[in-house]
Amino acid sequence: MKSGNQPRVAVVGCGYWGRNLVRNFHQLNALAAVCDATESARDFAKRLAPEAFVTSHVEDVLTPDIDALVIATPAETHYELCYRALAAGKDVFVEKPLALDYEQAADLVERAEDDERVLMVGHIMEYHPAISRLRTLISDGVLGSIYYIYSNRVSLGKVRREENILWSFAPHDIAVILRLAGALPHQVVCCGGSYLQSNIADVTVTHLDFDAGVRAHVHVSWLHPFKEQRLVVIGSKKMASFDDVAKQLILHDLRVDIGPGDPVPVRGPGESVVFDDTEPLRLECLAFLESIQTRKAPLTDGQSGLRVLKVLQAAQQSLESDGTPVRLTADSIGANRG
Repeated sequence: MKSGNQPRVAVVGCGYWGRNLVRNFHQLNALAAVCDATESARDFAKRLAPEAFVTSHVEDVLTPDIDALVIATPAETHYELCYRALAAGKDVFVEKPLALDYEQAADLVERAEDDERVLMVGHIMEYHPAISRLRTLISDGVLGSIYYIYSNRVSLGKVRREENILWSFAPHDIAVILRLAGALPHQVVCCGGSYLQSNIADVTVTHLDFDAGVRAHVHVSWLHPFKEQRLVVIGSKKMASFDDVAKQLILHDLRVDIGPGDPVPVRGPGESVVFDDTEPLRLECLAFLESIQTRKAPLTDGQSGLRVLKVLQAAQQSLESDGTPVRLTADSIGANRG
């Protein structure tokens, strides 16, 4: 490290989301530099963190006095920037997705592992305190056997031109679902529609089939009359729902008993589950700094990013073929790690 034990971080990309990363690493006293090609973004960085070095050239932050790069640029630039950062001996935190191509992403993971560099992917929902509590409830057996999982991430806007809704919204929920399920699905089916722009899906529904009968679906849309970010997990003993808009995690004492007669719904009171209100992005940034210092892989490491990317590419393939199922090979992912 170049400043005591505190890593020196450069954020590349100070746009809509990058500004939040700049703010957090500045508050954590780890921000050394900001790089952005846009003058207004550089002006923002100078106002927020006047002590940080601000530049428009990536080469300026690949210097020996920088320990790590945080990349928050358009997805199509991720591979090149990660490649250059790793080649310069930097640890890397890159926003989702790791890359747009699985083979390129796999190349980055291999390079990071060979060079013993930290490679972390920004799947922020995995660091949300409510999701951490939900993982604990599942691992402790409170919900029983998991039957199915569904998520809705819908709103009106922000419509993009460079990527469809699947690649813009769904990575958050796919990452969480893979972690909760503890495996890759063996089959992916995705359907959707392009209404605003030709060949750019505005809404998709992705179905994931796992072993042991577990199923999940992910509904994402930026063409929706209201905002909803909800994750529901149905178990054999209880059910759980997380509403990220209302900031509520509810444990539902609901089930259906199957006996010799008709199935009988059993309804108990819902229980609000308390969780830490720390900003998830702050926890994610702290996790990156901890990995730099300890040299231990973060929860959302390169291998985790690869698994999400594999599902995304399968969903895109299915979407382009009008919902034709795409088969995947099962792969354990350590659902309860971290």
